[in-house]
Amino acid sequence: MGLPSAAAPRAPRVHTVVLGAPRRVSFTQPDATLEARTDETSTIRVRPLIVDDRVRDWTTGDSHDITDRTFAIRRALRINDALPADTAPRWIWQPGPWITVDRATGHITPLHLPDFDPLVSDAVWFRDYAAYCGTSFTSKGGSLNVIVAQLGARRPVVQKTIGRWPEPNHFLPVCQPAHWQRQPLTVTIQPTGGQPATYDVIGTTSLLEEGDNDDGN
Repeated sequence: MGLPSAAAPRAPRVHTVVLGAPRRVSFTQPDATLEARTDETSTIRVRPLIVDDRVRDWTTGDSHDITDRTFAIRRALRINDALPADTAPRWIWQPGPWITVDRATGHITPLHLPDFDPLVSDAVWFRDYAAYCGTSFTSKGGSLNVIVAQLGARRPVVQKTIGRWPEPNHFLPVCQPAHWQRQPLTVTIQPTGGQPATYDVIGTTSLLEEGDNDDGN
């Protein structure tokens, strides 16, 4: 009587991750004046994030490839802006926080970028670093900060206060997009209407962890 043969290993499940067709939706800056709120001609571009033929989230802006299997992209949130006295929902679109998406597993991970402010921060990526202006608040008041965050690191690799926050009648955007340089690794950030400053970025090669293919997704 022969011994039972070992079960053949199961092939990992193949996931499909795509960004759907873009469309324009109305957008009004939340801290805009009442006059500006009446003019809803401003728009943002949103795209569905589709995993295995199912819409898992909505996104805005361009994606950034961190590795050959993981990319970062910003969420687009559809928020109910109705007041308690309103009789019906009032849905508005807003740019939200960032996420990473693993193409191999279909796994979506929310990113908690330090001091990231959806109304102020415009992250510019290089490798697994994100550079932007952020805001923080303490009992002594608020501040506008230059931030360089690295995925997987507990603290920013660059954190520098450059002004107070909030400021009345501030520029939009608050800061210009960051400019990266590879050798030596530096980033230059300029507050709109202010002077640019360059910061050295010192960190490890990569702290991003990528798991094995998970059939549970």
